[in-house]
Amino acid sequence: MDFQEHWEKVYRANKPSEVSWTQEIPEISLHFIHSFHLPKSAPIIDIGGGDSKLVDHLIKEGYQDLTVLDISKTAIEKARRRLGGLAGRIHWRVCDITNFQPTRKYKLWHDRATFHFLITEKQVSSYLKAASEAVDYQGFVTMGTFSTNGPDKCSGLEVTKYNEETLAYQLNEGFEKIKCITEDHLTPFKTKQNFLFCSFKRK
Repeated sequence: MDFQEHWEKVYRANKPSEVSWTQEIPEISLHFIHSFHLPKSAPIIDIGGGDSKLVDHLIKEGYQDLTVLDISKTAIEKARRRLGGLAGRIHWRVCDITNFQPTRKYKLWHDRATFHFLITEKQVSSYLKAASEAVDYQGFVTMGTFSTNGPDKCSGLEVTKYNEETLAYQLNEGFEKIKCITEDHLTPFKTKQNFLFCSFKRK
């Protein structure tokens, strides 16, 4: 399957109100980010950020060095249009995360709902290699994936579900777990998807 074309089709065909992951206010992500007490100048990258509104909130809060990476050019174009003049303050990267080769360091790697789409050992290994290279000394990772009580598929694709132990195991080589929580995400269709959110610190 051509995953880039798959996601281009998803974003071309659907409004934010027509995809399950949409959040007006990404409260859990913001909670974790605030818990790290990062300076507003800290470089932050949002993996699979696409058309997410997390970056909108971070700009309003005064964060100055934001990167959004997504496999879909269409998703990023939608976000740029939504942000208008503020879009020029964001670093935008169209890239499959499994092919991402970081050229700089970040103090925070944020990922809500990308990692669980990686279902092969090679995909997971490539992702973790990129994260390990990208996250700076004493930097942080916050990750939201489908929990073991979450759905088996999303957007027509198989997913890998995690509990606290299995997610921590995947990141164990380079990162130390701080804490994990679960959340029932209410989709625009009024259905619930159970997410696991964990934070980690660079070893």
